[in-house]
Amino acid sequence: MDQPSRLFDVIAYQLEKYPNEDMLAGKVDGKWIKYSTKQVAGTTLQFASGLLQLGISRGDGSMEGKDKIAIISRNRPEWMLTDLACQQAGAVLTPVYPTISQHELVFVLKDAGARILFISDQEILDKVNAVRDQLPDLKEIFSYDPLPGVRHWKEILSLAQETDYPRIEEIKRNTSPEELVTIIYTSGTTGTPKGVMLSHRNIVSNVTACTPYLPVHTSARALSFLPLNHIFERMVTYVYLTAGVPVYYAESMDTIADNLREVKPTIFTTVPRLLEKVYERIISKGLELKGIKRALFFWALELGKKYEINKPLGAWYRFQLAIANALVFKKWREALGGNIQAVVTGAAACQMRLLKIFTAGRIPILEGYGLTETSPVISVNRVDEKERMFGTVGPIISGIEVKIAEDGEILCKGTQYQHGLLQKA
Repeated sequence: MDQPSRLFDVIAYQLEKYPNEDMLAGKVDGKWIKYSTKQVAGTTLQFASGLLQLGISRGDGSMEGKDKIAIISRNRPEWMLTDLACQQAGAVLTPVYPTISQHELVFVLKDAGARILFISDQEILDKVNAVRDQLPDLKEIFSYDPLPGVRHWKEILSLAQETDYPRIEEIKRNTSPEELVTIIYTSGTTGTPKGVMLSHRNIVSNVTACTPYLPVHTSARALSFLPLNHIFERMVTYVYLTAGVPVYYAESMDTIADNLREVKPTIFTTVPRLLEKVYERIISKGLELKGIKRALFFWALELGKKYEINKPLGAWYRFQLAIANALVFKKWREALGGNIQAVVTGAAACQMRLLKIFTAGRIPILEGYGLTETSPVISVNRVDEKERMFGTVGPIISGIEVKIAEDGEILCKGTQYQHGLLQKA
């Protein structure tokens, strides 16, 4: 099979190239529940059929013709199952941030015209119920957690009809890479939220461009905790799935440290503030040490602050760093699961000292830059140190052109650039 050209193609692609027993995994009641590639293929087919039975339609394939489905949930396997099922039914998924205000929630769901909403828990249900009378287009609400007064998502699977399967195959065959696949609403810092419309081609082109720069391979494993309703984590998830990397979802932001030790990922994405919290926690542990252990800890820390890439470090420095890695930084790596090959970060500038110290400790931090409108990556530092520089967002990825306007505005174009902003009168 050729490389995926539509996002749902990753299922058949992974099934043929490297089927996994844990394509997706989430923790329920203290136990990791895994979905194999085969299970994902079967479940999303049933899911898509159930959506068709609920009246969801691709229409004529146009932006206006495709039905819209919204999702408000933390990261979990069901999130991606919903995304993949919506695509196969020809619908457009609109993810919404769980902490959205009631006012903006009404605006987004009305603006998108969402007919079905998937939610994760009681808190979100309460928020939606408080404004339900303002959402005339919203016909159904389904929950991932069993909740009183609302239908469970697995009811949709029970609606599946095998007679729908040829129709789903026809929908997939007729789905152009140029078709709208998602509407992602921006934060609304310049007024009401704006819906960024992205096609299969927009996101797939970003996946294709970014994959060679990251340590993604069949022996890798990813931990996901950045919100999937942001295009960054969602696009990177498709990088993982295309490369055959199992994706494990953290239980919550509070359990990340425990989940890192359990999953032992080779890669994860984050934002600088979370890295700062990890660093602060490590420093607090160092401050508890006494005597020679404390002295070694802070000696290694100062050594890490002097680390450079693509510059000669000197034999004496390299010798000291080897000792620091064996005695101190090794424990840092173990706290992150012991297998980390790269941590990808964006959304804000990362402190230079963190970049240097973590990289000195053999935990490469790859800073990148992008926008929701660009699906999202424009540039990113690579695993290869020759294409990495501290304090930068790295080289431009392939398939994109960038220029700086006279007023300093960053201008870019490429296949991952968005259709436009959803504007309604």
